[in-house]
Amino acid sequence: MTSPRVDPPAGHAARAHSFNAAAAQYAAARPSYPPALFEAIEELSGRRLSGSRVADVGAGTGIATARLREHGADVLAVEPGGGMAAEFRRGLPEVPVVRGNGNALPLADHRFDLLTYAQAWHWTDPALSVPEALRVLRPGGALALWWNTDAPDVPWIAAANERTRRRFGLDVSAEKRNVDARVADPSGRLAFTRREVRWSRSVPLDTHLANIASHSVFLTHGEDRGAAFLAEEREHLLAVFPDGIVEETYVVVLLLARTPEAA
Repeated sequence: MTSPRVDPPAGHAARAHSFNAAAAQYAAARPSYPPALFEAIEELSGRRLSGSRVADVGAGTGIATARLREHGADVLAVEPGGGMAAEFRRGLPEVPVVRGNGNALPLADHRFDLLTYAQAWHWTDPALSVPEALRVLRPGGALALWWNTDAPDVPWIAAANERTRRRFGLDVSAEKRNVDARVADPSGRLAFTRREVRWSRSVPLDTHLANIASHSVFLTHGEDRGAAFLAEEREHLLAVFPDGIVEETYVVVLLLARTPEAA
């Protein structure tokens, strides 16, 4: 019996740019974020989102941007990818979006109360993105980083993640779940507080599979290989969810650091 083939993980840059070709799928299938996350951001930052000047960096298709605006924030989006920025403009035409990334923010000094990175900080180089965050934040502002990660204690999720790891050589959820303060800022200039928020959503199986397929590990391994894996995954999941409705359970990992107040 032969072992399942494991492809070497794609390069970091290739994975970071892979989303542009799947922006519409990303917007349609990716999960949003629960209200408790934004309550935690307000608590840890010591500031209400309503009326706050926010830059949402790596804004993608605008999933987090939309939630921030619903809480009353005045949001400017920053997105490096052309495909993602175009999808953002289709979904949120009233929100300004500029092209750029966290390593070299196209933003003026000390203008923002809050800088947010939803599913995006791990694509930056902290040696560059940390000083940039400190440059654009106002004294007493805050940097908030967060990721939706699969809940590893749910048996069907643990089994699905193991199948992905065996096939692609990468545990996508653990990659983000394991980002701690030391990884986020190796220089130690920022004092991050960590908070976890558990939540769930119920979606049709096709939406769940489209969500899986919108991750970089799938986008960079070729359509045929991805399709074969997803066909097998459909059979596994129908055994767990015979009605075709998948209960996805997430743990949002939030890291938030405040900047010093003005002297």
